Amino acid sequence: MSLPDAHHLALELEVAELRQQLAAAQDMLVETAADAGRLHAENTALRDELARMRAEAAVRQISATVRGRAVA
Repeated sequence: MSLPDAHHLALELEVAELRQQLAAAQDMLVETAADAGRLHAENTALRDELARMRAEAAVRQISATVRGRAVA
């Protein structure tokens, strides 16, 4: 095998290895994007729940204040 042929084969091997690394990186990116989507949905649900709980607490506080005034 001549030197240019060996160099060409070495480059082909390197390209193949880089393609494998790229495919692995793309798979990780897809998994990360899916995880981010799930986390975003969970975050949104938690924020909605927090807002609902704060509103309920405010209603209870107002009701308690009104009941306290009615008694006085």
